[in-house]
Amino acid sequence: MIWYLSHPQVVIDPAVPVPEWGLSDKGRARVTELALTGWPQDAVTILTSPEVKARETAALLAAPRGLEVTVVPKSGEVDRSSTGYVPHDQHEALADALFAHPDISACGWETAKAAQHRVVTALSPFLVPDAGPTVIIGHGGVGTLLWCHIANLAISRAEDQPGVGHVWCANWATGGLVPLHPWRSLESVARGSGLDVAASA
Repeated sequence: MIWYLSHPQVVIDPAVPVPEWGLSDKGRARVTELALTGWPQDAVTILTSPEVKARETAALLAAPRGLEVTVVPKSGEVDRSSTGYVPHDQHEALADALFAHPDISACGWETAKAAQHRVVTALSPFLVPDAGPTVIIGHGGVGTLLWCHIANLAISRAEDQPGVGHVWCANWATGGLVPLHPWRSLESVARGSGLDVAASA
């Protein structure tokens, strides 16, 4: 079983490089609540991208069970260093362009196709049937690109998470990974059912 978990809410600070943003109190509380349920029930491998918000999420999830966390350096979010922080509306417009034109850079951002290839390549050594249950901690954008790859779907923002702090799941079958469910909120996953969406604010 493979789960991909996107980090929840962060402290947005235009003066701090985006990869160095950490979780907000709300984000930490959401992950802590999930971790205290013992999710997932099986012993797991926890992988994380290198950004602070992802590593903090992984550490909170691992702590109650004393699990180790492995950082996968090239599994990080879409490279947006060409613009750095941009206001929310501008970010959403650029994200729309990223998904709508996967081969074209939006204002110098890494293209969706390049990011998808990078993340798939980085995670492939860990995504093997005998690896056991694995949780990948990362970001909604590249998580969606990985989902599109596994589900054999065209890159589309229609597959994107509805808000930060969500999980999708896939499992092994003959021929490879098979999608089990698309993005669900951390709260929904903690309960083991349901498809409700937590507030992204």
